[in-house]
Formats: sequence, structure tokens, C-alpha cells
Amino acid sequence: MIRIEEIKDLLKDDRIKWSSHILTRMSQRGIKVKDIIDCIYNGEIIEYYPDDYPFPSCLILGYSNNCKGIHVVCALGQDYVWMITAYYPEENEWLGDLKTRRR
Repeated sequence: MIRIEEIKDLLKDDRIKWSSHILTRMSQRGIKVKDIIDCIYNGEIIEYYPDDYPFPSCLILGYSNNCKGIHVVCALGQDYVWMITAYYPEENEWLGDLKTRRR
């Protein structure tokens, strides 16, 4: 199971791979690299995706420095954290805690 500490350690060592998908989405959504880093450093893993390919991934809930909730999906593999996507959670998809999906 992925641990948030492992992700933070890789960030500290600048062991990050940015997918073209996350870079596109960040640009579209006005999300900055600092928002992603802040999210991970103050965040928590709220979902695990152990069967993702090519590496197991997880969903992190954290907050940007403007205190806005943000979700980041990342994976661990080959001694890197792979940034997959990031978005601001939508009220119609998530409960107020931003951790629980509406069913």
C-alpha cells in the first residue's frame, strides 16, 4: 500500500515525473505546481488504486495555499512519484468533507 510519507520523500528528493495529461489539466484548471506540492505535503490519501497500470496509484486530498481543496492522483514506481491528474473536487461528485464520493 502506498504511504503519503513515501510520496513526500520522493518530492523532497525531486523524484517527480509529470505526465502530459496532468500538465494539460493543470493549465486548463488554473492549478499551479505549488498547489500540487502543497496538496501533497498537507494532504492525506483518501483512495487507493492498487490495480492501476503501470504502477499502483492513489488519490490525495489536500489544500492549496489559498485553502481550496484539491485532489491529486499520483503513482509510485521506479523510485519516482508519477503525477497523473489534479482537479478541484466538484460539489455534485463529493460530499462536504471532499473525501467521500456521492453515490
